[in-house]
Amino acid sequence: MASSRRARHTGPPDGGWGWMIVAGCFLVTICTRAVTRCISIFFVEFQAYFGQDYARTAWIHSIVDCATMLCAPLGSLISNHVSCQVGIMLGGLLASTGLILSSFATSLEHLYLSLGVLTGLGFALCYSPAIAMVGKYFNKRKALAYGIAMSGSGIGTFILAPVVQLLIEQFSWRGALLILGGFVLNLCVCGALMRPISLKEDCKTAPEFLQQGYVPETEKQDLKRTFICSPLIKLWPHECLCYCSWKEYDFLLMPGFMVLAVSVLFMAYGCSPLFVYLVPYALSVGVSHHQAAFLMSILGVIDIIGNITFGWLTDRRCLKKHRYFCYLFAVGMDGLCCLFLPILQSFPLLVPFSFTFGYFDGAYVTLIPVMTADVVGTSLLSSALGVVYFLHAIPYLVSPPVAGWLVDTTGSYTASFLLCGFSMIFSSALLCFARLAKKIKRTHLQSLAGNTALKEHIWTNGAIAYSVTAELDRKDVEFLAVDTNSFSNSLDGYKH
Repeated sequence: MASSRRARHTGPPDGGWGWMIVAGCFLVTICTRAVTRCISIFFVEFQAYFGQDYARTAWIHSIVDCATMLCAPLGSLISNHVSCQVGIMLGGLLASTGLILSSFATSLEHLYLSLGVLTGLGFALCYSPAIAMVGKYFNKRKALAYGIAMSGSGIGTFILAPVVQLLIEQFSWRGALLILGGFVLNLCVCGALMRPISLKEDCKTAPEFLQQGYVPETEKQDLKRTFICSPLIKLWPHECLCYCSWKEYDFLLMPGFMVLAVSVLFMAYGCSPLFVYLVPYALSVGVSHHQAAFLMSILGVIDIIGNITFGWLTDRRCLKKHRYFCYLFAVGMDGLCCLFLPILQSFPLLVPFSFTFGYFDGAYVTLIPVMTADVVGTSLLSSALGVVYFLHAIPYLVSPPVAGWLVDTTGSYTASFLLCGFSMIFSSALLCFARLAKKIKRTHLQSLAGNTALKEHIWTNGAIAYSVTAELDRKDVEFLAVDTNSFSNSLDGYKH
């Protein structure tokens, strides 16, 4: 098959088939992230049908998100060692099966397994490999490409939120889940678009592999004999030899990645509960069901604008070097929105909230893979994104039930939303302090490097001279040498 052949490029093509990859990733984000967001519309239906409290019902959404992020490294592993196409197609089949089985659920526990674990696992096999593939096809326009690809989450939410509400009214929640199961099968089509590409930085030929120092010297002779004697290697004289699998996760020890990872934990904790509780909160303050679903639609469509405009802006020359600060600004603004949410208790006030939160949510979501690529490089992007999305898992699992417990305990949503807001602001502040500390350290090292230029010069003729600047000029050295020799000759003549 022509589509399965691995295209070879010295660098990202920044176009061509890359736009089909963007289109495929766009559809993947619709079928994964938008569908996950729309599960919150089922929240009230599940709670009423099964007669359970907020905390127990919130576990459904938490398990979907957690399974999607927790199994993200598995998706990266299949993509790296088998095929991105195979991984996404398999994920589409699993996610569809989970949604179809959920339509026959008789208890919340049934939904935990089918809608939570099985569907979440299917989404995991699709999400991070599709996003990483965009990074392999784009470099100069990477942020814009990611903005378009990630906007599928917002467009999907805008379209699916009212559609899902209509499906629930017409066919009940069981029929709506069954139809969503058929819709998610489109992930198999998306997988077929993901043509593999091999970049020069991703792999090395056998001689290059040995010369670049990827293996210890003691092992090079054995590897050379293997390259010479192995019939398998002889069959691939022009193919690339990929880095060792243990090298794929060297980025875990990078200080920049460590800071990003900790920040992601707090950011993920803060953003998840809002998508679960925005509709129930709106209903609790007197907003109608259709208006509450419309709030999710507004959030989704503005999310699209945030994806594309922030991606385009951060690709401009004036902001390209400041993507880091653009990201932390967007996260901090979303945190401020959460802090103000408890005082917004009518539909006209909740509409501006959906606009603001949706825009900055789309902004920082677009920059997550871009920042990860800036930290670890394109060759390790798939593995790094798997870890980044893996770190979303525990906050996604814990935060909605914790927020539900706070609602059950306090009788209001105030504590839940304040906790979300402060968590996201802390995530932004942590990145800011880390960048300031790095800058201070760099300045200190530069000053130390300047001080080491001051050297002490000792002359063996009995006189000691110290330089007070960097080094003595060559002419000064010659002058001192001549002067010292003449002084020594005069002493010898006096003695004689």
